[in-house]
Amino acid sequence: MQIYRNYCTEVLNPQGGLEEIWLDYPDNFNFGYDVVDAIAAAEPDQRAMVWCNTENEEHTFTFADVSRESGRMANAFTAAGLKRGDRVMLVLKRHYEYWFAVVALHKLGVTAIPATHMLTVSDYVYRLRASGAKAIVCTPQGDVPRKLRSAVDQAGVDCTLFTVRQDIPGFRNLTAEAALCPDTLDRVDTKVTDPMLIYFTSGTTGEPKGVIHDHSYPLAHIVTAKYWHRAQEYGLHFAVAETGWAKSSWGKLYGQWLVGSAVMIYDFDNFEPKQLCAVINRYGVNSFCAPPTVYRYLVRKGIPDMPTLRHATTAGEVLSPEIFRKFRERTGLQLREGYGQTETTLLMANFYDRAPLEGSMGRVSPLYRVAIVDAQGNPVPAGQIGEVVVLPQGGRRPVGVFCGYLDAQDQYHRAWRGGVYHTGDTAWQDESGNYWFHGRFDDIIKTGGYRVGPYEVEHVLMAHPSVVECSVVGVPDTLRGQAIKAFVVLPQSQEPTQELEKEIKDFCNSRLAEYKWIRLVEFVREMPKTISGKIRKTELKKANPIPHAP
Repeated sequence: MQIYRNYCTEVLNPQGGLEEIWLDYPDNFNFGYDVVDAIAAAEPDQRAMVWCNTENEEHTFTFADVSRESGRMANAFTAAGLKRGDRVMLVLKRHYEYWFAVVALHKLGVTAIPATHMLTVSDYVYRLRASGAKAIVCTPQGDVPRKLRSAVDQAGVDCTLFTVRQDIPGFRNLTAEAALCPDTLDRVDTKVTDPMLIYFTSGTTGEPKGVIHDHSYPLAHIVTAKYWHRAQEYGLHFAVAETGWAKSSWGKLYGQWLVGSAVMIYDFDNFEPKQLCAVINRYGVNSFCAPPTVYRYLVRKGIPDMPTLRHATTAGEVLSPEIFRKFRERTGLQLREGYGQTETTLLMANFYDRAPLEGSMGRVSPLYRVAIVDAQGNPVPAGQIGEVVVLPQGGRRPVGVFCGYLDAQDQYHRAWRGGVYHTGDTAWQDESGNYWFHGRFDDIIKTGGYRVGPYEVEHVLMAHPSVVECSVVGVPDTLRGQAIKAFVVLPQSQEPTQELEKEIKDFCNSRLAEYKWIRLVEFVREMPKTISGKIRKTELKKANPIPHAP
């Protein structure tokens, strides 16, 4: 069932590509009721999700299953005192309970805050204080319950702790509580303009920002799923992203279910290319999306035959032409890049009606109006580098573009200065209308498919007693795209050594989430700075390192 047709009008070209699209939805649109429950009522046995893990457990869930289980969880949340307008953090890795819980929260009008299990205690403390979350639902696995219990204590917040599947001291067992609840509920009166999701994204000069999306956000992913991922009705789409990241919303839920595709969920901790390929073949995956890091590993380790795979996409960082060519030679499939942000949905892509260009972001999605502008906000000619900005439509914020930063209206207004949304990314357009990524105005590091703000690492680095001054940048890395490199100024009395380098890395990495780990350290005598005293990160790669003492 392709329920998305209820909410949009499309104009296609002769090749079947999307030329124009208009969204039309009621002011109380709610993905939980109007998509999940609606499909469950019309086609209860339609497959919604195929789940497996590294222990060879597997489950297939229909839309009727998701409707019932989300109903039970919604009633369990209500019994625990949660209500419309509250916020709940979800730290559920790739457990199938995430899909039940997030749909339940949508139905209740409770804002979901997905977060990765890789965060440290201090990361969770910041998110709890910033969001005022009334509850957390977390995985029972590993050290996550301990970290979250400690974070709640340190944050000093009144927060109900839930886990799933098993009993853990200090946590309520959401699975057990939901099992005792009815699987239906009366529709809660929510509005499409209500906050639905908050994702924390990396900042360059401060703590991560909470990006707020409202209930219209899922509809913008129709283009993502249908015209970029090529998710098929009654097909199976596989996106690698963990649920703590916005890419999970891009590829594991909203657009896919709207166009009638099931989602493939592989619950794993350690990435192994052969296992991903085995899942694709075992379950007959039709479309696949992963960050460039995954494709680099696949090419390096060897790509097996994947006869059911028909479409492959990637986003997050620039992928080298060599990877494109080797993947195509081995699979016969063209990798199609796309571009967007946590603050948006898919802004540009190599859509399926045209041959993809290696290394290009493709063309602008028909859902948006995008321009490349100079520092004064004037459009630049083809071939000239400028900033990517998103223009309002009819004087209104486009659907799928975030509606605010959490408790940071000044930052939100700055992002929308001049009446357009400033992405902070620079690009250029060729004569044929294709866009090419150039870089960022800020210093966000894209490593292994993750975005890391230098500040997140630098404030930990400065806690080391030997660090007088520091700066963190991303440097080219064959597998990760970028690796995190720290430049460090030592006290005049101290000489750099290999032992000190290792000590600094160990000190920081034991306090950082793994995806933020420092891979390289370089000692410098001083930092290059602007006249106003700001460190010039672009100059650091040219700095002369101080040699290690023998």
